[in-house]
Amino acid sequence: MPGLCSAAMRRVAGITADYFYVVRARLRFYRYGSRPPAPTEPAPGAPPPVLLIPGVFETWHYVKPIRDRLEALGHSVHSVPELGFNRHPIPEMAALLTAYVEHRDLRGVRIVAHSKGGLIGKLLLVGDESGRFDRMISINTPYLGSPLARFGIGPWREFSPTRAVIVELRDALDVNARITSLYSEFDQYVPLGHAALPGAENVRLPHVGHFRVLGLPAVIDEVVSRLGN
Repeated sequence: MPGLCSAAMRRVAGITADYFYVVRARLRFYRYGSRPPAPTEPAPGAPPPVLLIPGVFETWHYVKPIRDRLEALGHSVHSVPELGFNRHPIPEMAALLTAYVEHRDLRGVRIVAHSKGGLIGKLLLVGDESGRFDRMISINTPYLGSPLARFGIGPWREFSPTRAVIVELRDALDVNARITSLYSEFDQYVPLGHAALPGAENVRLPHVGHFRVLGLPAVIDEVVSRLGN
């Protein structure tokens, strides 16, 4: 019984910290503005470009800690302002990002994505006929959808496990070997087991919550270690 109480308290504390992270991410708007910084010009011998894709109703501010670390390591990091709050359908957002990458003639792109961003990223890998995308590291992405979507409205309904886009992505197994899926041991939005992919590298993180992992140095270390040079 004490062990159960301790686990419950840990979850409550983790979820509370999770929403404090959301507040801080929202407040970054006032410090850094609405538009993300332009990507730096890659130096000779620089590591590959990185495309950052936040989750639904998230802006680039949520993934800023990851962005800062990757820029410090010399990556040219691309946060696409046209994504806005990422509330439009997954195929529409994937088409927007494909056009962005093609317009800039980016190649060898490595994707780092959170939540819905990982679904968009997987669709980019599936439709990558010109070989512009290399691999993806996702964080707390509901690859199998989320049963909680039936209680949602608007864009949240897209995560229903029976939605066509979720079924299509679930059945697209060929690209899974190019994906690393990092996911929290407890996520209030993505039930355990819904973020893992057959054939992918699946890594269960010893953390609670959907959002705050984006700012944890140990999680960013996991991302960096898998991006490579």
